[in-house]
Amino acid sequence: MSTVDVNSVIVTGENSVIRLNNNDNDAFTTQASFWRILTCPAGPGDVLYLKSELTEDRWRIYSDNIAMARWLQSTVVGAINAELLDPAIPVADAQFSKSGNGRDFWTERLDARDERIALTWYKMGDPFLVHTQPNSVPGRPYGMCTVLIPALGARLTRNGIEAEGQPWPRDREGRPSSTCVLDSSSENRRQKEFNNCRAKVRRQGDRRSVEWLCRRDGRRLRACWPACDECRGSGESGCWQAGRRAVCERTGRAGRREPLLG
Repeated sequence: MSTVDVNSVIVTGENSVIRLNNNDNDAFTTQASFWRILTCPAGPGDVLYLKSELTEDRWRIYSDNIAMARWLQSTVVGAINAELLDPAIPVADAQFSKSGNGRDFWTERLDARDERIALTWYKMGDPFLVHTQPNSVPGRPYGMCTVLIPALGARLTRNGIEAEGQPWPRDREGRPSSTCVLDSSSENRRQKEFNNCRAKVRRQGDRRSVEWLCRRDGRRLRACWPACDECRGSGESGCWQAGRRAVCERTGRAGRREPLLG
């Protein structure tokens, strides 16, 4: 079985999520989707898509690359949440920073003209590997292979005011998860760091499904691809070298193999 995906990569990066509610249901009062893009047709950058009582229950977008933010809206993000397909949602220019170690806590911050927003994940659970096939969810043409770290603690603040609600535990096919997850490539930023990283995936019977082997700190992976005739993921344990999220398009030739970026 081939270990190389047949599709072409259109975007690589990270995507961490905070979803909060006062009650254990999916009617979230705060939805925050943070992306750090390394490569895509509109270039690299950071973007936060946020809807909360702190934003008067309206979607707001903050980015240091408006072209990238709009491109994501029209592709991957819009496929996940149709509300974000609206190009009339304004994009505020922002500067981004980060801190943490990815094991105990992680914080993403942004500063806009008159706003300061911070997202923090903590109480980390065991990472797990998720591998979905293209169109496994109707309306989502992108498949995904990702390592996620569930966070049982999370908070979001805007100008010092904390959003209401809390994370809630979830079960993902027998693996403990949460409504708040940290993309496991959150510590990756420079190419030379990617080259030092390996993800070792263990068998289901082991205590942890994924072990990160790096020379410096922890580094992680996320990858996605859309529909392609006869395309399959291996679904097996193994090792690979990388540390990013990737979303891919159909190549147009089912048997052709395209290299992942990097």
